[in-house]
Amino acid sequence: MRAELVSIRTDTTPLDGLYYEPEGGNASGAALLLHGNTMNFYTCAMRFLPPALVKLGLACLAFNRRGHDILSTRNSRFAEGGAFQTAAEGIEDNRIAARWLAARGFPAPIVIGHSNGGMLAVQHVSDHPQTPALVLLSAHGGGKNIVQRGGRSGLMVGERVDEFAERAREMVKAGGGRDLMLMPGWWYAISAESFLDRLTETPDILELAPRVQCPTLFVRGDQEPRDGYPAEDFRERAGGPCTVGIVSDCDHFYNGREAVICEIVCSWLGQILQQESSRD
Repeated sequence: MRAELVSIRTDTTPLDGLYYEPEGGNASGAALLLHGNTMNFYTCAMRFLPPALVKLGLACLAFNRRGHDILSTRNSRFAEGGAFQTAAEGIEDNRIAARWLAARGFPAPIVIGHSNGGMLAVQHVSDHPQTPALVLLSAHGGGKNIVQRGGRSGLMVGERVDEFAERAREMVKAGGGRDLMLMPGWWYAISAESFLDRLTETPDILELAPRVQCPTLFVRGDQEPRDGYPAEDFRERAGGPCTVGIVSDCDHFYNGREAVICEIVCSWLGQILQQESSRD
């Protein structure tokens, strides 16, 4: 296996990542890997899956969206990262990364997304019907009630959604859209603009499901709530075949279950690739 550090240009900050390919470069296909919220290309599934996928003959691009980690800096003191992300930016970053893979000779990669990356993966595949297969790893449902739904579990702002939304609107109105608000629950810090974007612009995977025509694998850990990670509901609505896998003794980040996830994903993908090969 070979791994190359790459930097993909955007109209602002570049998308950094690792491009993996089989030794000799004779990949039979490619996979585009989309990381979870405030994560990056070198943690969780983005880290442990590519070596296994390369054994299937796939080249892999795991990359940072501009909304990676929580906060970061590059070669200045200008802050970037997940605290400033918007849905539109994430969607565009995935399109840019896919075009980069197309320039490498892979115009229709398999798409694999974890958590928020899974939600964005559904949007990407619905916009790119030539996608041969989709793997959703604990993809959250998205939609316009995502903050409220998370609040019921104590995440982000809990039940104080209206209070924080009003504060964010006042900050944007005063010209402080990039100013940060601290969250009492998960996400820790978020800009006013990003918080309002999450309230209204997050794609809904169940609404998009009928547009997903390719085979889909939707994996969820048994420690994750079904309503937040709606694998079964997605299967019912999907426009193509969908396989659901519930992994026992498994949290959202697959701690200690990495080998199991690799086996499930690679076994399923191996069957899909074999079917594609037989049709050719």
